[in-house]
Amino acid sequence: MSELLIGLLGAALATNQPAALSNLVQKQTGISITVPDKNDPVEREYQKLLEMDDEAQEEVDKLIKAQENDRANVSVEARIEQRLDPVKKAYEAFLLKNPNHARARLAYGSFLNDIREEKSAFVQWEKALALDPKDPATWNNLANYYGHNGPVEKAFEYYTRAIALKPTESLYYENFADTVYLFRRDATNYFKINPEQVFDKAMALYAKAQDLDPTNFILATHIAQSYYGMQPPKTGNDEQDRKAAEKITDDALKSWRKAYDLARDEIEKEGVLLHFARFQINAGRFDEARNNLNAVTNEMFISTKRKLVQKLDGKEKAAK
Repeated sequence: MSELLIGLLGAALATNQPAALSNLVQKQTGISITVPDKNDPVEREYQKLLEMDDEAQEEVDKLIKAQENDRANVSVEARIEQRLDPVKKAYEAFLLKNPNHARARLAYGSFLNDIREEKSAFVQWEKALALDPKDPATWNNLANYYGHNGPVEKAFEYYTRAIALKPTESLYYENFADTVYLFRRDATNYFKINPEQVFDKAMALYAKAQDLDPTNFILATHIAQSYYGMQPPKTGNDEQDRKAAEKITDDALKSWRKAYDLARDEIEKEGVLLHFARFQINAGRFDEARNNLNAVTNEMFISTKRKLVQKLDGKEKAAK
């Protein structure tokens, strides 16, 4: 199976398929803010190229969803590649005629990145940056590349540049926060701060992203998930350490409550309830955890629910 299909199917088979597919594209790419002349013939051709790209992506999404219903059918891989190949050729033809079109190189790079041709995407984004260093989307996309491939210090630098150029774009803060959170040791060295301050920096970036996009459920879940990696400092004072651990649990549950309130359907709500239960079990809040687990009834969560119930039963028994 090609890397293209693996990547796209991985998103399609995630817990929330529409959100995962959207996030696969939206999280990787930024949006150019250049305002073009719509009457320019090159611009009209470029817009048609983008429409062609969008239509192909929509059809690919449909093929992937159909594949989910018939996982034994592997022919969809060839159909996807056949559908996307004309788009790739159209981008190449356009850029052959218009080699200095920065937005086309940015868009082509995003297309290549979506089909898992990361190195080729990087080349296009580098060319786009040279042509238009004031486009924040290009800085963001290159930062994403460096976050995946290194050096991660470049990612920190490039997200900072993207935000400086467009401080109202939630996505840039979210991507920056993700990278700081995932590469905590690198962030400690780069920003000359201690591990606790790294968490504070990541959370501040997440908070700014959420301020700019307060109704984004996926963003809310990313923020809430970050609490899984937080450990209270060990001071040697049992009471102080206990209070620090309780604060992390309370903050995590508050964050998951915000995600729950933004959930768009019952499936997303029940998924959040499982996260409630995990934190509550670990904190010894057994009654609350059981109430939340009892509210989870969707079949897709049965296996996870069963494991959490077993963990809850074990913890309760040990506590008696």
